[in-house]
Amino acid sequence: MPVPEVLESFAGSVNRITLGSTKDTGGSRTSTITVGGARNVVYAGSAEDAGEKPVIAIDIMDVPPEDWPDILIEPYKDVIKNPADWAKKAVNEFGADLICVKFDGIHPDKANKDAAAAVKVTEDVLKAVGVPLILWGCGNNEKDNQIIPKISEAAKGQNCLLGAAEQDNYKSITAVALADGHNLITEAPLDINIGKQVNILVSDMGFPLEKIVTFQDTGALGYGIEYSYSIQERQRLAALAGDKMMAMPAICDVGYEAWRVKEARLADAPGWGNVEDRGPMWEAATAICLLQAGADIIRMRHPRAVAAVKNFINQIWKRVSA
Repeated sequence: MPVPEVLESFAGSVNRITLGSTKDTGGSRTSTITVGGARNVVYAGSAEDAGEKPVIAIDIMDVPPEDWPDILIEPYKDVIKNPADWAKKAVNEFGADLICVKFDGIHPDKANKDAAAAVKVTEDVLKAVGVPLILWGCGNNEKDNQIIPKISEAAKGQNCLLGAAEQDNYKSITAVALADGHNLITEAPLDINIGKQVNILVSDMGFPLEKIVTFQDTGALGYGIEYSYSIQERQRLAALAGDKMMAMPAICDVGYEAWRVKEARLADAPGWGNVEDRGPMWEAATAICLLQAGADIIRMRHPRAVAAVKNFINQIWKRVSA
């Protein structure tokens, strides 16, 4: 007996957002990236319902990371002290669709770098690569409020993705993103209600909903992945139901979360398998799971994990768009 094809129709859709600005629109990027646009649940419906292909942003740090395991540092050891060269390698050798510059070095408990250092990193990376950039603060609200406006100004006209606006700290970053023409990441701690509330607060300041990417703190495989999955899925369903305050593309920070768990980084673990394979596999498995829940942008770190996930996206997309 033939199985009938079941097609659901939804009233809403995920917003489309284009990141990056080329010379034609006043920027210096050699390419742009568009995300979002889905009008159905993941892999369901027609090819037109699928929206834009998910993309991968490779993390680079403004200072050499002190907490990365050797297996993660190895692919970048020749460039890890130079963010511009690091970005070039991530794009040219490892196929990054986007570069995410994570400004951990400005954190007062880490390198405590000043605005001049952060601006130089921003300018150097902009010159080094032509892909769109994600510029992400350190997570210390006081320091981010001091330095993100300077970073934003240095990248003015480039249509970057600026992060992150939180419920208790959204006014400054929203204002500078609006003034400098950037897109904005809104962040919530794995809470769909807070995620919606931040979007409302940002919108009330006059920021366009069509320039927001939503970020829920990401859980890694074995460490909250089920809850992360459910949050991403609920966000997608809310968007499809027509909720304009939940219709944003989603970004997940897979690299950070996957590489801080012991299963990915512990070398001396008999019976767990080779850490050189285990770490990238942990990151790739986390990413693929969240892609199936509706994530649009995945932040990643290890090039082997990136290659595996890009292959997954390409193979699935052939079927979706066929």
